[in-house]
Amino acid sequence: MKWLVVAVLLIVAIVGNYIYRDVSLPLRALAVVVIIAAAGGIALMTAQGKATVAFAREARTEMRKVIWPTRQEALHTTLIVAAVTAVMALILWGLDGILVRLVSFITGLRF
Repeated sequence: MKWLVVAVLLIVAIVGNYIYRDVSLPLRALAVVVIIAAAGGIALMTAQGKATVAFAREARTEMRKVIWPTRQEALHTTLIVAAVTAVMALILWGLDGILVRLVSFITGLRF
């Protein structure tokens, strides 16, 4: 029953926004936000909504357990990735040039 109310509220928000398009935009936006918030509140009172809230709390707890890198570690890792990317780009550029010359030599075409 609660999901039906949620669906009706969302439909009311969409249809109401369309029907009352002559009303000022900020007022319509406020009405849509209020209706969607009400629908979200009702959805959170269902079993699935409660499970979603529990999942979000557990995810937040797990996020606190993560050991995040320091700014210096993140910077060094970023610089290493950038350097390796640049080296690989140069290697691929060189191989591409060699292959183009080889194919043009074999086929007799000029590039």
